[in-house]
Amino acid sequence: MQRVTQQGITLLELIIASSILLILASAALPVFRYTVVRHKEFELRRDLRQMRDAIDRYKDYSDRGMIRVEAGSEGYPPDLDTLVKGTNIGAGQDQKIRFLRRIPKDPITGRAEWNLQAVQDDPDSTSWGGKNVFDVHSKSQGTALDGTKYSGW
Repeated sequence: MQRVTQQGITLLELIIASSILLILASAALPVFRYTVVRHKEFELRRDLRQMRDAIDRYKDYSDRGMIRVEAGSEGYPPDLDTLVKGTNIGAGQDQKIRFLRRIPKDPITGRAEWNLQAVQDDPDSTSWGGKNVFDVHSKSQGTALDGTKYSGW
């Protein structure tokens, strides 16, 4: 008599394999979460650097007299929209310079809203005086992986 062998896995082997897979997946989940947070923090740093560079370039152009600025603004842009819309160079009305393509979204809050700071504002102030844009910060009150507040970056 010939014996027929069946190939496949038993229920016990299936349970053991599923348990091992579940343990490995639960170990990888925190690593994935930190990776997502690190990526958002990287984007936030990049966006802040990009906007601050645009503010500095605007200030440089105004200091060299290449663009007209309002009195009392200290040569800083009146708002972030001015960096996107552009401003006329020199006395001519036909040539404009733009400093930003768009106002980036805050990757932490998901909105294109930022805390602005004017030269005339108190350094610890959380409200913008509205006269010019000297610096920009995130509106998020969350804490970064390094323990600092996003709003302080």
